[in-house]
Amino acid sequence: MTRTRKILSAFISLSAVALFLGGCMEQYAQPTARVDTGIAQQLPPYSGPKARVAVAKFDWKAGGSGGSTTTIRGVGEEDITISREQSGVMTGLRDMLTTALVQSGRYKVMERQELGAIKEEIALGEKGYAEEKTAVKKGRIKGADLLVVAAITGWEPGTSGARAGVGVFGGGALGGVLGAFSKSSLAMDIRIIDTSTSEVLAATRVEGTATDVNLGVLVGGLVGNVGLGGGLSVYAKTPMEKAIRIAIDEAAKYIVSATPPEYMKN
Repeated sequence: MTRTRKILSAFISLSAVALFLGGCMEQYAQPTARVDTGIAQQLPPYSGPKARVAVAKFDWKAGGSGGSTTTIRGVGEEDITISREQSGVMTGLRDMLTTALVQSGRYKVMERQELGAIKEEIALGEKGYAEEKTAVKKGRIKGADLLVVAAITGWEPGTSGARAGVGVFGGGALGGVLGAFSKSSLAMDIRIIDTSTSEVLAATRVEGTATDVNLGVLVGGLVGNVGLGGGLSVYAKTPMEKAIRIAIDEAAKYIVSATPPEYMKN
């Protein structure tokens, strides 16, 4: 009888543990959503007039090519050959900076990279395919008073560091874990230009640097769950993602602080 009670007690305990773990797993398995307000959380509240700005395509000046390449039309109509990875990085960074400026609440950001799609919408109306009262009209695109120009001057996605086979904590429970000391960095030159005069109103260099200790699955949740878009997605949940976000945030904060008050209009 005693043995039967012990078996029953063990069964009840295991069942309770299974139910508890099942509830925990179900909780973590639930779909979640998060809105990234980004730079808005780092700036004072603002509800005043806004400057009209456009973000130019990023330039790549960090050196190095490699991999499959693509040719783009550069400044002065010269062809520039870059890798497809670099092209994706440039596009991703421009999109992130554009989003950060919109989130700051201080700018009316004019789209300049997707004008091809806008031209297609205009063509639909001109050719009679779109309803006349809703068709997009030519000549209504708003101009920007300011142009933000950026160049990537440093790009180190975790190439420097040191490894230790015994793990960074020496002994104990984690003594056998393979550790890696990895440093990543991104540097950008930022210029703010008056579009009517081509005068450079402000310029600076921003840099984001991050260092992490790689502990395999233990590091998985340290970076956050807002993914990187475009060609930057391969750096999600790595020190390079931290470096990218730091650089973009610092660039946006600099642009906000360096924009002359007279460009803020209703």
